[in-house]
Amino acid sequence: MKFPSPQKITAAIALSASISGCASIGTAPIAPREGSPVMTNHTPYSRCLSALSQQTGTNLPTVSVGQILDQTGQVSYSTITDSRTLTQGVSEMLISALYKTRKVRLAERLDIRIPLAERQLQDAGAMQIPTAPLNVQPVNFVILGALTELNYNILTQGARLYVGLVGGGTREAVINVGLDLRVIDTNTFQTVYVTSLQKQIVGNQVEAGIYRFFDNQLVEFDAGSVRNEPLQLGVRSVVEMAAYQILTEGLGLPIADTEECQVADGHYPAAY
Repeated sequence: MKFPSPQKITAAIALSASISGCASIGTAPIAPREGSPVMTNHTPYSRCLSALSQQTGTNLPTVSVGQILDQTGQVSYSTITDSRTLTQGVSEMLISALYKTRKVRLAERLDIRIPLAERQLQDAGAMQIPTAPLNVQPVNFVILGALTELNYNILTQGARLYVGLVGGGTREAVINVGLDLRVIDTNTFQTVYVTSLQKQIVGNQVEAGIYRFFDNQLVEFDAGSVRNEPLQLGVRSVVEMAAYQILTEGLGLPIADTEECQVADGHYPAAY
């Protein structure tokens, strides 16, 4: 049996797509494809934060989050316009994490332009309805810090095997991100707690391929899958565990006994 040449197959597919496209002109609008539903943005450590909200106590400290910058210096050159590799929203992630605990009063200090503009409008007599006098609560603690590490090629390994133009392969890569946060007492300007955490992020790739000659033409078929732990989810996980440490080890809330709420030991013994 003689198979058609790859050029004929490609031409037939292109002609079919062209005819299908012409037939759809003038018909009803195409409904956009719907993906997965909107979901809550939790990590494996979110339940630890939620567990703190179940503890009793009303004497809550007032905490503000300052700018937590990306100090890794890593830039992605894979896009048309260069962009940062890591998220620039770590401060917002930490605010969300602290809110899940319900054990702090969050005071806005990250961006107070709109509240200040409201006060200026009031002072100028531009408000239609009189507002209450300004009553800003003082902050007890400020949290500052930075993303400090993004390390590639902690591990890159794989294997490929092809026998008789048929085979496959697999590849695994590990990187890590690091975060350093500090808690500052606003009355004394003393740093009362510091946490330094890192998380490894794993990606896997599996591929398979078949190569065959038809007449004097080589036909190639490849298939595979890539399954990576999302990089920014790894950052959020580190942020949530850091928030948990700040409230328990730093501010004295009871630590959960469950293993999932414990920080895993690093590869090197502590030097203190």
